[in-house]
Amino acid sequence: MSRVLPLYTLEQLGLHNNSKDCWVSLYGRKIYDVTRFLNEHPGGDELILNYAGKDITEIMADEISHIHSESAYEILEDDYLVGFLATDEEAKELLSNKSHQVDVRMNHDGQLYDTTIFGEVPPENKLSIQTDYTHDFQKYKFLDLDKPLLMQVLTANWTKEFYLDQVHRPRHYGKGSAPLFGNFLEPLSLTPWYVVPLVWIPLNLYIFWKGFINLNPLIALFFWGLGLFVWTLIEYCLHRFLFHLDYYLPESQYAFAIHFLLHGVHHYLPMDQYRLVMPPTLFAVLCFPFYKLVFSIFPFYIACSAFSGGFLGYIIYDCTHYILHHAKLPKYFQELKTYHLEHHYKNYELGFGVTSKFWDEIFGTVLHKEDKRL
Repeated sequence: MSRVLPLYTLEQLGLHNNSKDCWVSLYGRKIYDVTRFLNEHPGGDELILNYAGKDITEIMADEISHIHSESAYEILEDDYLVGFLATDEEAKELLSNKSHQVDVRMNHDGQLYDTTIFGEVPPENKLSIQTDYTHDFQKYKFLDLDKPLLMQVLTANWTKEFYLDQVHRPRHYGKGSAPLFGNFLEPLSLTPWYVVPLVWIPLNLYIFWKGFINLNPLIALFFWGLGLFVWTLIEYCLHRFLFHLDYYLPESQYAFAIHFLLHGVHHYLPMDQYRLVMPPTLFAVLCFPFYKLVFSIFPFYIACSAFSGGFLGYIIYDCTHYILHHAKLPKYFQELKTYHLEHHYKNYELGFGVTSKFWDEIFGTVLHKEDKRL
């Protein structure tokens, strides 16, 4: 189940510790008000009152004390759930925001959903589940999501094998965007999807118009279409050979940091909606060599037509990338969405096409249903 309910601190839970106001927690996370259940408990109210204001996970599972059926857990869930026990970080937030609420989704055994295990694409309702930061850092010793990420990458002492394994295991920040720089540069790393068409479409239309009005319309459209087609190959090559340079990286934290900025942070936090499209400054840097190449090969107006076609391809690509992560889509795009999310959650070494599978088919990198990464 998934409900938006208040967070309570451990101290607040402990205050509900008598027969007129009895709360208990389960799995150290879910809180139940069992006051009205005291008289109905088959084992008597005394057993529950011994744990009033405390966690009952162990005693519920203790067959010597009392065997609890699956339905007992279901009854708790359906009738008595009143909130969630705050983690240390959430408890700090509660100090400044008493009405803070959280949407916590768990498996039937009370464990937070683990996105770091490669397998299947999570169901739609699990793509927003927040990673347990403390547990994740303790388990993997990789990155602390509550501290600036880039500095941690720069100052760590990881092997390349460890970095690549960890950076491709998806985490969900769950409350906006995790800090990347942690200083005045932070806004440069955050780009809402609509910035891409707003900034680049007017410029793209101007470049297209310059070519169109100075060439035969058929010639202009031909080179525009050619540029659009060539972009699809560039999209594939950039994703496969630059963004996933991966195993060609040198054993260097500086190399890891560049990789992390270019694409690693996206694989680490794939559902971060402000890091799904390319910041205009980064695009300008990556685009400049292609701009110089096109305008050195072709006459000026033909170059305008060809470049505007490729430029439009990039705009479509970036907007499509955002949509595949965050929108409900008709059948074709839903299949494309599943395909792209499988690249994140099943096997990042295959499935490099974002707007289509065409070049994956050509180069033999199609990600099939059975291609799970071990």
